[in-house]
Amino acid sequence: VNRIAVSAISADTVAVPSTSSLPYRQSALPIEQRIADLIGRMTPEEKFDQLHQCSAGDTNPNNLASRADELRPTYGSFILGGAHSILETRNALQRRAVNETRLGIPALFGADVIHGFRVITPIPLAQACCWDPALVQRGCAMTAEVTRAQGIDWTFAPMVDHCVDARWGRIAETFGESPHAAGVYAAASVHGFQGEDLRRSGSIAACLKHYVAYGASEGGRDYSYTEVSPQTLWEMHLPSFEAGVKAGARSLMSAFNDLSGVPTSANHYTLTEILRRRWNFSGLVVSDWNAALQLIHQGFAADEAEGAEKMINAGVDLDMADGLYRKHLATLLAAGRVSLARVDEAVGRVLRLKFELGLFEHPLTEISALAGAVPTVPQLDFAEEFAARSIVLLKNKGALPLAAGVKRVALIGPLARNGGALLGSWAQQGRADETPSIHDELLARLPVGVTLTTVAGCSVDGKSPDDFASALSAANAAELVILCLGEEVGMSGENASRSTLRLAGRQEELALAVAASGKPVVLVLISGRPIELQAVEGKMAAVVAAWQGGSRAGAAITDILLGRRNPSGRLSVTWPRATGQIPIHHNMRARARLGQEGCYQDIPTTPLYEFGHGLSYTQFVYSPIRLDRSTVAPGGTLTAEVTVTNTGARDGLETVFWFIRDPAASITRPLRDLKHFEQGSIPAGASHDFRFVIEPQRDLAFPDREGRMILEAGEIQLYTGSQMERFNVTL
Repeated sequence: VNRIAVSAISADTVAVPSTSSLPYRQSALPIEQRIADLIGRMTPEEKFDQLHQCSAGDTNPNNLASRADELRPTYGSFILGGAHSILETRNALQRRAVNETRLGIPALFGADVIHGFRVITPIPLAQACCWDPALVQRGCAMTAEVTRAQGIDWTFAPMVDHCVDARWGRIAETFGESPHAAGVYAAASVHGFQGEDLRRSGSIAACLKHYVAYGASEGGRDYSYTEVSPQTLWEMHLPSFEAGVKAGARSLMSAFNDLSGVPTSANHYTLTEILRRRWNFSGLVVSDWNAALQLIHQGFAADEAEGAEKMINAGVDLDMADGLYRKHLATLLAAGRVSLARVDEAVGRVLRLKFELGLFEHPLTEISALAGAVPTVPQLDFAEEFAARSIVLLKNKGALPLAAGVKRVALIGPLARNGGALLGSWAQQGRADETPSIHDELLARLPVGVTLTTVAGCSVDGKSPDDFASALSAANAAELVILCLGEEVGMSGENASRSTLRLAGRQEELALAVAASGKPVVLVLISGRPIELQAVEGKMAAVVAAWQGGSRAGAAITDILLGRRNPSGRLSVTWPRATGQIPIHHNMRARARLGQEGCYQDIPTTPLYEFGHGLSYTQFVYSPIRLDRSTVAPGGTLTAEVTVTNTGARDGLETVFWFIRDPAASITRPLRDLKHFEQGSIPAGASHDFRFVIEPQRDLAFPDREGRMILEAGEIQLYTGSQMERFNVTL
């Protein structure tokens, strides 16, 4: 997806004659010099306003109950979203900022652009199932190009939270359960959004969120307490953020959660000691919505002033929505509870991002061909490719691809005609009326002579009358049934926690009733999380995890079903048999006893589908692992290779996962820990060599509770596919 050059209206379009000759206006000067000059000219009130962000069109239903702020031109930042006139709103606010204020400081405009803008790509959990960081980067670049053309300078993405509890609705926004993979995707997203230079059109500032451990909310309940040990914090939750920082992300967002007694939006250890001092992060930290106010709810602040005090002193620079910095900083400064140096530091970080984005030189956004444009063919083609690559074929007993002789197909389920459900949460300007449903695409793509009968059977939530009779009639008359079940928009994402992963409403009953027809049933799941299938999976001839694949998901699903595409997605998250198995993930620690002692008595201990699982319409066979040496020392490398042969009749795309295990260490290690993945296209009958070059300090060292990396001598077990090999580390 190539970036299209979009020019910006020149700064000459806005009138700031009284400041045009001052140092902070001189683009040739170093940014730090410009920041220092501008801060030196600002009054305390102007500084406080720069640390406030308010909404100008935000349509997040969780935030609508909050008070509407006046849109003062001295405010540092605005959140845009929802309205069709985003660009007009943005430019109107920006003209006020640069024309009607003493110093003419431009505003910064952010939005929750998570997986597409008008053209919607798969939700991040599905993107991770592609195992192609370059594809993720291209998706972010395409999104950034359109987003910047709408006047949005800054996206609140990527979300790189670590989560192993699918009851949490926001698992849909994560890149899955592997800290290593999340770090790789974090870097790819940052590079895609930001490009090589933030001043270039088509680039927007990225924001790593939610810092940190938000994905460990108790019971999967959003905004809840998280109890995370220091060891787990360094092993599981911090690596993806560090990878994003190293990739150059220019901002982070603090999280909602109370982390082991100290809320993350007021946590000096994570925000300052780790982020600033250990990782040397120089960018902006913004709070999440109303975070300062919520410190009172969490019992960490007695009142609004203390909430603002604790948040800014911990290291949060920009206050989103609640206005407590603007309201209380003057009093806190006068009382010595917040220092002027800390205020100036926070203001400097807000200004630095504005300078980096070139907003002082080009404050307005020109109306271009990309502004408000309908989706283009290249954009939609890319979205279709992305969606197809994210689909995971979980089970197939010969039902897929659809056999050439099948003439009568029944398409059953409440999501068969629901194009909007394919978009998922945080779909920005994605439109249901522009999103073809699975029914639409099947009807258009089925071979001539094949009839399609479509029946809903029931609603997703069980609140509408059921029509099992019509569904069973269609199933009985068909040779094959495609059953479309799962989640509607709003059932996953923010504020969408669920106590069970079971299918909502009467969908499970519908599946069992249709399966009782005796016809082969292909279950297509549309969801933002793994779904509990314990009661129905055994009765399905095939199961397809299609996730919420975006604007062209219907076409992608259809091509997988018809065999026009060979499925290549692999799970980025472990799929439990039942909700009661949570937590279950690939990088768990070993139990104290072997066998079944201590395990659940009513369910197997293994997942329904393990992390990395995914089937193809061809077959891949792995050779034994080859090592170029049996020992490796610090500073050296060890190369592992495996040959994968496509023994089937179709070309295929295979992902090779490399896991390590340290069976005896001073701090116990996971049973398997993903350290590297690689993908390759393998023609039918051909072989491909995959390689993992192991660097001991990078791949074999592990953190202690203080984040200090430890490399120990001893045996290491290396896994890929069904193969395992051993080598030793010497010190």
